[in-house]
Amino acid sequence: MLMRSEENVEEVIRRFLENTLNELGPLTWAYVVLSKKDMSCIFGVTNYPDEWVQRYRENSLQYTDPVVITALNRLTPFAWDENLLVSSGFNLTDPFTQAKAFGLVNGYTFVLHDYNNNLVTLSFILPPENSAEVMQTLIQNKGDLSILLASVHETYLALNSLSEKNSSGKEKTAGFTERENEILYWASVGKTYQETGIILGITVRTVKFHMSNIVKKLGVANARHAVRLGVELQLIKPVN
Repeated sequence: MLMRSEENVEEVIRRFLENTLNELGPLTWAYVVLSKKDMSCIFGVTNYPDEWVQRYRENSLQYTDPVVITALNRLTPFAWDENLLVSSGFNLTDPFTQAKAFGLVNGYTFVLHDYNNNLVTLSFILPPENSAEVMQTLIQNKGDLSILLASVHETYLALNSLSEKNSSGKEKTAGFTERENEILYWASVGKTYQETGIILGITVRTVKFHMSNIVKKLGVANARHAVRLGVELQLIKPVN
């Protein structure tokens, strides 16, 4: 069994975000995770222009990005532009100067600080041609977008944890026991708890007990999410 690479983790996160954000209309967005202990450690999924993303990474602009610096000291969403930090005594306009060529100078950012000491942001660009309309959409859906950021990041943490376990060579099935893998497999092919119990010769109560452990190990909310994640990440070993 092969664990998906970081590129495929990005694919899962991208699909998660697109499925929700596309319902709000055409938005330009970026989900970014930065370690506050080492800001060179950056993970991002975005539909920003590829050329800008490459330039941002190559020049490590997260160290001087006023949006990042502001987010480090915020818990609530905030709007930003090229004058963001002037009133605070900072003059870090270089990232904005470079971003002007891509139309990325006005936006709105949601913030999260997690238990792994990461700064997590979900930013949206306010394009000049319809900035008021986009801002209204973001404000009207502020609560839902804050929950979306938390949900996406919860999934990211689960995927990242599983990737680390796999790369260490210590765990090859995300820590699943043989019985847990069997239950996850039969659930993934559409079997009910009762049907799985009959196949494995165990009670429905025992099936539910093992599924509860699977949910905890994957860091997800419920069995349905656990099955979806197991399939997407190819964590399930076929049962003969």
